[in-house]
Amino acid sequence: MIAIVDYGVGNLFSLKSSLARIGADCCVTGDAAVLENADKILLPGVGAFRDAIQKLRATGLDETVLRQTEKGKPLLGVCLGMQLLFDKSFEYGEYEGLGLIRGTIEPIPVPDPVRYKIPQMGWNSLHLIGDHPLFRFIREGDYVYFVHSYHGCHCEESTIATTEYGVPVTAAVARDNVWATQFHPEKSGNVGLAILRAFAEN
Repeated sequence: MIAIVDYGVGNLFSLKSSLARIGADCCVTGDAAVLENADKILLPGVGAFRDAIQKLRATGLDETVLRQTEKGKPLLGVCLGMQLLFDKSFEYGEYEGLGLIRGTIEPIPVPDPVRYKIPQMGWNSLHLIGDHPLFRFIREGDYVYFVHSYHGCHCEESTIATTEYGVPVTAAVARDNVWATQFHPEKSGNVGLAILRAFAEN
């Protein structure tokens, strides 16, 4: 069973619906015991880093997520849920993250703000790095849906996909049992469903 972490921030219904479409057993929960008993954890998130990390810590579920990942339980972060996994974010200040992925969250340094609007919002293609199992059902150049103004930096050792938005932008990262996507698989059509299936079946 995949437990989607409910800490007051996230596109929970869309993720649950997408997982149900691929036949994955899943639930939305803010209960630490359910997360502990789940086979996998999915950490969603939309909005600002500061608000999300404060809400996650206020629930105490940050410690549950850290304990479970330390035990080897698979974790998938999505969008802001990916950013929370990094060491820190510089979105409207400086805030500590969960430290599961080395690196920082910084503004996308677009060279031409007229041509490349911030936030990046819409479909963009993936450049796959290596042969990660999260992408075993998709191909180089497949399109996924992004909505973000900040991205992962100084995380080359964990980066498994990028996209081009005037500059290379971190699209997905992974370290051991911790995987994450900056894009929204639940909004990315069949490609997104294939990515969720890869996580569910891994």
